[in-house]
Amino acid sequence: MLKIIKGTLLFCFIVIITPVLSQNTEYKEVHELSYRQDGDDYSKQQCLLDISYPVAVEDAPVVVWFHGGGLTGGHREVPEVLTKKGVVVVGVGYRLSPRVEVVDCIDDAAAAVAWVIKNISKYNGDPNKVFVSGHSAGGYLVSMIGFDRSWLQKYGVQADQLAGLIPFSGHTITHFTEREKRGIPGTQAIVDSLAPLYHVRKDAPPTLLITGDRELEMLGRYEENAYFYRMLKVVGHPEVDIMEMQGYDHGMTYPAFPILLKFIKNGL
Repeated sequence: MLKIIKGTLLFCFIVIITPVLSQNTEYKEVHELSYRQDGDDYSKQQCLLDISYPVAVEDAPVVVWFHGGGLTGGHREVPEVLTKKGVVVVGVGYRLSPRVEVVDCIDDAAAAVAWVIKNISKYNGDPNKVFVSGHSAGGYLVSMIGFDRSWLQKYGVQADQLAGLIPFSGHTITHFTEREKRGIPGTQAIVDSLAPLYHVRKDAPPTLLITGDRELEMLGRYEENAYFYRMLKVVGHPEVDIMEMQGYDHGMTYPAFPILLKFIKNGL
């Protein structure tokens, strides 16, 4: 069901749903864990992750978070608003264009998620409760590795093991950084193997698409997500929803984080 959340009502919504999981527990942080043992110095610099995890909670749900930045900028982050909510939070860094190709960014995302599934139990996380989320370029990476099974299969993990996909304002068409490299203008939509839309399938993990207001978002971002949602419904995906954060532009992460936490709670 398509849902529009008005900015004027959102504050009350946040107050109601923020405390959805166990809180007020001691947390520890670990930094700069490498999820790749191969590669050059740039890979060693970028392919790192940070983890914030509850000390006394075992088998906690996990949020893997990919930062935005157009696949050309940004840095790994553990969103503070997600910490101390009873979930393990993993912030992922990845290589960036133009140093690498867009396919390398996607491959890093898959390698990172595979590492989490194989290792997160050491940090009190449940590998069967891994939710993957990210903003903008990060949201694009979430959808690519969640819908195109081949990326995670390379690392011995099945995309369908994921407990849920929650891309924040991510491309569902071929990413604009890839299109720009090919000399294609931002107004020309392309759907090929580097587009989540190309990989629509009904048996993908539960999915929640969240965007900003269609009138305030980046070019066509709401509409391409709405089309992605519609095609998933057409093929029979049983657990997909879309939310439009009315009154918020592309930088809509803060009001969307509580919705992410509620999605996790509902999926447990």
